[in-house]
Amino acid sequence: MNANIQQLIDQTKAKFGLELYYLKRHSFHRYVNMFNETVYTLNMEWFPTHEAEPEDDDLNPDGTAVIDVNLNTGQVETVIFVMDKTFAKNGVTFKSPYPAHAIQWIEQETGLIDGEHFHLQQKEKGELFFEEAIDGVKVTPSGRIEVKWDEHGQLIHFIHRGPFMAKKRLRAEEYVLSIDRIEDLAEQQVQRFDWPSFEQNRIRPIFALEEIYVKNDGTGTIPFEIGREETHCIHMNQVMEWNEPLTKAFEKKEVNINEDITAEQAFSLEPSPDTFPISKEEQAECIKAVRTFLAQKYSKDTGKWVLKTLHRDHGYIEAILKTNEQEGCGFMDKIKVFIDASTFEAINYIDKKEMFQVCGILNPSQSASEITISQKEAFETLRERLELTPIYVYDDVQKQYVLCGKLDCHDGVDAVSGEVFSLTDLS
Repeated sequence: MNANIQQLIDQTKAKFGLELYYLKRHSFHRYVNMFNETVYTLNMEWFPTHEAEPEDDDLNPDGTAVIDVNLNTGQVETVIFVMDKTFAKNGVTFKSPYPAHAIQWIEQETGLIDGEHFHLQQKEKGELFFEEAIDGVKVTPSGRIEVKWDEHGQLIHFIHRGPFMAKKRLRAEEYVLSIDRIEDLAEQQVQRFDWPSFEQNRIRPIFALEEIYVKNDGTGTIPFEIGREETHCIHMNQVMEWNEPLTKAFEKKEVNINEDITAEQAFSLEPSPDTFPISKEEQAECIKAVRTFLAQKYSKDTGKWVLKTLHRDHGYIEAILKTNEQEGCGFMDKIKVFIDASTFEAINYIDKKEMFQVCGILNPSQSASEITISQKEAFETLRERLELTPIYVYDDVQKQYVLCGKLDCHDGVDAVSGEVFSLTDLS
């Protein structure tokens, strides 16, 4: 066995008191974080020596320790004892008062400081949940930490995700935003959606505010869904048109996101292909692939779909398509197309509306009821219910966290009756 692997295995066994365990399997994994950095982990599954192995290889015995070590930092990223049951001897055990000792252990394990890098968000019996924050202001994307212990104070669950880089990549400024200053933008964000009502098996037209981050310095906005897909995608905004449908039927192929990572790749921190930019030539090939796919699968829809973005993920190039219509289609009309990054052939897709239809939730012939409320009326109804809260958001263009206001609203307006309701009640 590779000496580096053996060293990590031995360290893990000693740190978490796994004398009554044996290493059943281990493997390497990698992901690309939002800073476009490739992160490698060593995953280990430790089985209790006295527990019988399940016949199903996909199941782990109660008490199994599943542990991930981040190879970039050398720190433990995940510790999960299956069914919150541990047989560890001389492992990580917190002393009373448990919360204070658990926080002390987290600081020692991560090199982060409570109250400076991570802040307590939720506390339950035997559990603590932390998120990243700067001077009490939330951060997105946020690092998070979870820790859980049993009645004896023994560690049974620990998660440390995210680089906690906001404090180092921060542009400090005074918060000056208010609803009055961004009222025009707020009105634009109130949009109509055709929402699938699962209980009533019908399409319900509603007006709701599409959340958005507004930059404090007045230079623009950042989409609400922040993640690597959004920050590293290429915006195409290409209307997809074709002259003739293709008679050859589209055939789905299996998407395989599992990678066989070698020890050499992992310990050398080899950049993932997902970090590579999509060249102009590759973009052109992707447009061809998407057009061919649409002409096969949605032959009558020329001009209806817009290729919004392209991004790499798990060795594929994913194309996001939305309809060219303005109202009512924000929730369901979305297609994700998987493109083979070597052959530039569309091999699979996910159609959001099709999923609902296949599950029998929506009938394709259903249509929304007649609209009686205008967008302007809906905005005026929601005006006093809007929320604007400060938050630090990572700006991929500036490569730093910038102060924003999160524009949000927890209520919506029924576009038929004018009724105001909580969006949490949508079903």
